[in-house]
This record gives sequence, C-alpha cells and structure tokens, in this order.
Amino acid sequence: MTTTTPYRISGHESFPCRYTWLPKAVRQLEADPKLFADEERAMVELGVGKNMVRSIRFWSLASGMATVQTKGSGPSLTELATNLLGVDGLDPFLEDRRTLWLLHWNLSTNTDAPLLAWDYLLNRWQDPELSPSAALKALEKVATREDDRASRATLEQHFDTFLHTYVPTRGRKGDVQEDNLDCPLVELQLVIKVGERGIEQSSGKREPIYAFRRDEKPDITPELFIYCLCDYWNKWHSSESTLPLREVAHGHGSPGQIFKLPEDDVRTRVEALARNPSGLLEYAESASLQQIRRSGIAKPVKLLKAIYATSEAADA
Repeated sequence: MTTTTPYRISGHESFPCRYTWLPKAVRQLEADPKLFADEERAMVELGVGKNMVRSIRFWSLASGMATVQTKGSGPSLTELATNLLGVDGLDPFLEDRRTLWLLHWNLSTNTDAPLLAWDYLLNRWQDPELSPSAALKALEKVATREDDRASRATLEQHFDTFLHTYVPTRGRKGDVQEDNLDCPLVELQLVIKVGERGIEQSSGKREPIYAFRRDEKPDITPELFIYCLCDYWNKWHSSESTLPLREVAHGHGSPGQIFKLPEDDVRTRVEALARNPSGLLEYAESASLQQIRRSGIAKPVKLLKAIYATSEAADA
C-alpha cells in the first residue's frame, strides 16, 4: 500500500528539527495561538531568524504538534501536542526516549503531507545499505513522476535534511543539549554509518554508506508499540477489525517498517498483546492464519497517557 497524497520535499529550509524547537513552539502557541501568522513577531518570540521560523512551523506541522484547520488559517496546537509537550505535558522537554520514537513515528507516517524521503526510504528502500547517490537517484525518480518541477538541488537538500535528522553532524561529548545543533532524533541511532565507497573512480571521490539499524528496540515499550499500532490501524485499515501479522511487520507505514523491527520481534510483541490490561487487542494464530483482532477503538490520548504511566523511563 502506498500513499496517494502529494509528497512534501521542501519547506524545512534545509534545517533538521533542533532540540528546543518543538517544546518552544508548543509553549509559544499555547500562549499565542496566532504565533505563526506574523513572521516578524514569531522571530522575536522564538528568538530565531525568518528561515528558522519557517522551519519550526514546518516541523511543528510535520510532527503532528500543530495542524492547519482551515485553508488560510495559521497552525494551531493538536491535542497530542498539548498533552505531550505543553506546560503540563507528559514530557515537555523531550527528556524521554519514548517521546523521540513517537516523534519519529509521526514524521514518518504523516498522511496529510507525507515527507518524500521518510515515506520512501523507510517503506520502499530494499537495499541493506543506504548510499546518498543511490538514494538520491531513487528519490529523483519518484519526485519526477509526481512533479517534474522538483529540482536536483531541492532533492539533495531534502535527503540531507532526512539524513541529519538521524545522523549527528559533529561530536556530541560535552555538548549542552539545548545548544546542540543536531536533531534530537539522532539519539535513536536509527541510521548508522557503516562505511564508505568510491563514486567517481577517476576523481577518487568517495561517499559514506549508511544503514538502518534493524534490531530489537527495547526502548519502544509495549505501550508505545500499541499506540503506534492503533494509529497505523486507524490511518490505513480503519474499516477492518483484524490485521494480518505480515501487515504489522511489513505493511506500508506499519510499526515493523517505521521502527525497522525484525519480524520475530514484531511477532513477540503482538503475542504479548493479551497481557496488556486494556484488552483492546489480541493475537490469534492457527496453522494458516496469524492476525490481530481489535475489540474497539481507544482514544489516542488514553493510549498516549498509558505510554508514560509506567515509572520505567527509557534510556536517555
């Protein structure tokens, strides 16, 4: 299954989302719902330049912290943003690893305005390694098919922004978190450098090679997995009461794909659904059938609060 909504390639102004941007944007929008209606005022309130104001607005929307209710209106806070990063939120300063995974999930499963690199590379990239030249070639093919006005330079900036959302740009030791120029999602180590290779034999030019970290991720707790599974279900299979295990592991926009979880780990997680006190989901397996059933649709806020109800914090 693939998205039919036009991809977003620009708007982030080539800036990955920085540590303080989302918490600051949420608190400023709580105080001033019309913050982004006036760029000059937003520059003063957020303490950044015009391009960064536009980037903060972009990431607020892409991460699900803000939404535009009607055409022509400015972004307003979502219920998720208020409950998660608001003044009295569950994790107002992005101190919990689970919040970072949740933001990664939102960026990667935005169905209103899907981000090309996120949607394509997480769902359709089949190679075990990820090289910039090969990735750009694939992204260019998709972008050209949808919009022949997309320039190579714009695609390069878009891919670079994706890469530096997950790969640190400089040494991290001793950095003050609030001053760090990296995106907080580099903490997840979802994309790792695995080597380099030559790209132009005559010139001796080389490029780095990356790979997605495809392993079990204990900091994606059972409650977080359930939240994302239900979100996936509502976005892609809202009319269905059952889901095959293969869809949860390999479906477009599924937890298995977006978190790069091994199929055995996904199976272990869905087998454990029966132990979840909500009773919302259960796993049924027979010789020919492996599927998850749901008995109802829980409110997202209830599922969100369940993630943070446990005292056990994820590794920071």
